[in-house]
Amino acid sequence: MPTRIPKEEDFESLPPALKVILTYPEVAETTTAILIVFHGLGDGEENFSTFAKNTKLPGVLAITVRGVSPLPPALLGLPESEASQPARHFHWGDDLTITSSSGDLDPDPGYAKAKSLVMDELIRGILIEKCGWETNDILLFGYGQGGTLALGLASKLRDTEKVVDVTDGDRTPETAFKGVVSIGGPLPSSMIPTTSNREKARTPVLICHGRASELVGDEEVDLMKNEFVDVREVKWQKPEDRMPESREEMLPIMQFFAERLDRSF
Repeated sequence: MPTRIPKEEDFESLPPALKVILTYPEVAETTTAILIVFHGLGDGEENFSTFAKNTKLPGVLAITVRGVSPLPPALLGLPESEASQPARHFHWGDDLTITSSSGDLDPDPGYAKAKSLVMDELIRGILIEKCGWETNDILLFGYGQGGTLALGLASKLRDTEKVVDVTDGDRTPETAFKGVVSIGGPLPSSMIPTTSNREKARTPVLICHGRASELVGDEEVDLMKNEFVDVREVKWQKPEDRMPESREEMLPIMQFFAERLDRSF
């Protein structure tokens, strides 16, 4: 199937729970790759579409996706009046579970709903089947819980390799994404295939985090290296896992993008 550039109307068939914002390159006809952007816990797609616009990757169509479930305002310490307003804060998990050890939200609440919507409806349904793209044309970028989802999607591709019908001449086995960047989001155990003889996932990974990250430490990085063939780690000097705040912090991300896109910026 020949590849064509996705149009706004292609996404009208997405379920209501999956809202996206498209950011085309300056010349839409130059699109040669796709970047899917996932925001963090409690945020929304509009803030992160600004990141996509500011990054300005040449020849890349950015698709910023909204979390699949609204986050109750009370969890964010917002006034009750927010409950009567349209939801503005979203998350990617199947549930909102508090861990008994720390009292914080469980970083791995399960991502079955998000995986089904993003992988089946957006990536396979729209980008692959309707527009002719392949997974190795697609970059994933996520912050916090969105980074966790991005890593999980790349990990779960190992499951789909085994179920692709090789007699279907129009289907290409889904072996890897072009790359994944996760800011402060660890790989969720719930999205690691359970087969004991599984091969490592082939999607190249860049994990960026603060030097005192609460979610990404040596153990989490080691887990990624056990599950992915290519993992690069960037440990920022700032303690927290915030989005890049300087050229120095953004540089390794842009270098990773440049390598994966095989071009310079």
